[in-house]
Amino acid sequence: MSLPAFPPLRVALTVDMEPDCPPFLWTWRGVTEGAPKLLDLFAREAIPVTWFTTGDTARLHPQAVEAIVAGGHELGCHGISHQRFDWMSRESAAHEIGDSARRLRGFAEVTSFRAPYLRFPGHYLDLLAAEGFTLDSSQAKYKRDVPGAENAPGLIRIPASITSSALRIPRIIREFFLGRLADPVVLFVHPWEFVDFTRTDLRYDCRFRTGQPALDALASVIGFFKARGATFTTMRDLGTARASARTAAFAPAADAAGRP
Repeated sequence: MSLPAFPPLRVALTVDMEPDCPPFLWTWRGVTEGAPKLLDLFAREAIPVTWFTTGDTARLHPQAVEAIVAGGHELGCHGISHQRFDWMSRESAAHEIGDSARRLRGFAEVTSFRAPYLRFPGHYLDLLAAEGFTLDSSQAKYKRDVPGAENAPGLIRIPASITSSALRIPRIIREFFLGRLADPVVLFVHPWEFVDFTRTDLRYDCRFRTGQPALDALASVIGFFKARGATFTTMRDLGTARASARTAAFAPAADAAGRP
């Protein structure tokens, strides 16, 4: 009996490397306890991952960032202090972007960006382009975008596909939604989700099924996509492929326009 055929999928698994469940908690157990568990899982599964990392994480826990780079993963930027960019002035946003980029680029090449809370005004995109970013993943397919006309047409934008807490719901429900995601699939998690916060008074979506159940669920998610023949990739590589496709789409028109 032949197995069912699934359409080819690219899956970018991403980690938002930040304090524990901001703005409700500002400790660092996720970075010190959760991130090593994730690195071990990704090494066992042999998949590349993009880690969107705050400047404060790099400042306070440089060894955690070094471990990401040593693991062969992509290092991305998540601002400095995990503050909302849609509440910032343009000057403050420029400082957050520039300072975090410089700090993180002391560890590795950084060309991908994601704003905290997936909230980034379109009219600040030129600030990313000016700092050498080529990809932004500050949007989400499941939430309304921040108002503001986009002003960096060359910047590739690839949104997150589904919220992180959905990866912790029971398997039969989780896989129902995962099976309906379109290419490219962009998933994200936070290191603090892999620390047991179930007995705290945090907001429910910040504590339910955290710790080992979350790690088991993520391993199951990876297995779900592998069973469907998905290719795991980084956000940088997704952006490169999108840029190449964009160039190829315009090339025939440009050639035709240039013919006598």
